[in-house]
Amino acid sequence: MTQADVPRHILPVLVIAQFAGTSLWFAVNAVMPDLQRELGWAASAVGPLTSALQLGFIVGTLVFALLAIADRFAPRRVFLFCALAGAACTVGAWAMVTHYEALMVWRFLTGVFLAGIYPVGMKIAAQWYSKGLGAALGLLIGALVLGSASAHALRALSGALPWPTLMLGVAALAAAGGVLLFFATGDPPHAQARVSTLQWRALAAIWTDTRVRSSVLGYFGHMWELYTMWVMVPLVLATRLTGTELSWTAFGVLGAGALGCAGGGWAAMRWGSARVAGSNLAASGVCCLAAPWLIGAPDALFYGWLVLWGITVAGDSPQFSTLTARNAPPQAVGSVLTLTNSIGFAISIVSILLFVWLAETVHLGQLLPWLALGPLLGLWALVPLWREDARRA
Repeated sequence: MTQADVPRHILPVLVIAQFAGTSLWFAVNAVMPDLQRELGWAASAVGPLTSALQLGFIVGTLVFALLAIADRFAPRRVFLFCALAGAACTVGAWAMVTHYEALMVWRFLTGVFLAGIYPVGMKIAAQWYSKGLGAALGLLIGALVLGSASAHALRALSGALPWPTLMLGVAALAAAGGVLLFFATGDPPHAQARVSTLQWRALAAIWTDTRVRSSVLGYFGHMWELYTMWVMVPLVLATRLTGTELSWTAFGVLGAGALGCAGGGWAAMRWGSARVAGSNLAASGVCCLAAPWLIGAPDALFYGWLVLWGITVAGDSPQFSTLTARNAPPQAVGSVLTLTNSIGFAISIVSILLFVWLAETVHLGQLLPWLALGPLLGLWALVPLWREDARRA
């Protein structure tokens, strides 16, 4: 199906639903300063809560991939169920927010259900957009990036809105996103028939197929850098800003990644997904390496560096998903994307824990360049697909 054949409302619905569903990711993080003040929790309490959700997402994506959930059942139904379940978990977190251990369990379960939102949303987009997938995923993952950055905007607004309102509002938003996608899209014509058995051989394509392996390894390098950069940005900004000003600036820096995703999707239609992903990887890697010189630079250079980094660190993500979806076995696209997400987020947890630990004793200007190891691996892995794009140009 060409992009011109797809009903015009499909892509906006997918983008809105993806933004709404993934807003669950940082619902508790956004209100943590209020909870710390009211309940006397230490500043470090946010770390285990964030890790609990990330671990839940890893477990969820692994289970979804091994059971081929997104390929055995209608993706719209999976998305709806997980959006409603994730919203219910956030309501549960609100109801038991004073019990830290219970809150960790609710956040873990939220992560499990997010495995049926983010990767499944990409599967649905791949069903509708066999052509122009890079542009479609650029907008779709741009919505995810903006949703992730919105935690900082919510934190800045927390003085005006009580934290229960924020948590329940996010739950309602996620539920509405699932309902919207289910009732406003329908099943695409010529959708791949659902499978009835586990696709072990298809999952093995992550390693055995040259093209899939190239995109997946490139994505793993990208994940070494992406979420750790997002965690480190507030620390970098804290060298100059505090309070609400810091939160709004962090939102601007990380939210700029949505521009990279959308712009990269447009560029991929002309130059190919591999070349767009590689260009973003190279640029974000240079931003890592430039940290020793720019972290203490004048304001114009300092903020320009962070915005450029925010744009390029996220701008390659949709193109990696596009490359993997295009090259994976058609009957197992959902499972391959989900398993790839699972491994990628496991890598991100290792990277986050390592860099946050090192940041206690190592100057940020000396530490941040080591994030460039991810882009370096990604560029090396992308060489075969880059050459294919160059030959087609």
